[in-house]
Amino acid sequence: MKKLTHIDDAGRANMVDVGHKSQQSRSATAEGFISLNAETLKLISENQLKKGDVITVAEIAGIQGAKRTSDLIPLCHTLLLTKVEVHCEISDSGIKATCTAKCIGQTGVEMEALTGVQVALLTIYDMCKAVDKAMVISDVRLLKKTKTDL
Repeated sequence: MKKLTHIDDAGRANMVDVGHKSQQSRSATAEGFISLNAETLKLISENQLKKGDVITVAEIAGIQGAKRTSDLIPLCHTLLLTKVEVHCEISDSGIKATCTAKCIGQTGVEMEALTGVQVALLTIYDMCKAVDKAMVISDVRLLKKTKTDL
């Protein structure tokens, strides 16, 4: 049986050692979608929900979520993010959230981009749950990741 690299000889979980890797410029972009009914979308567009400006709050929450990824995901490295951008776009059937995370480091930022999207979508869910009982979060996925030698 192959030994997993994050389990030591005593069977304890450990973070993967990336110390031998060179510093690289890294970027990742993820997206996801939350379906909402037409009335909820109208309330969001007109900024009429009791909890406030859904789009702005969701975008800020997504940034905060990306910054806290290593606190939420076990064995995830703490990264010094150089940029996190979250954009929420309203469509006829819901809202698409997109998150791009960047850093200079020894490991990728996919988890930060995915976490940013999820937290943005969960924030929309939370802010709209009083008026929309049929919301569905779906299609969360990594769109791209890059790494460039410095």
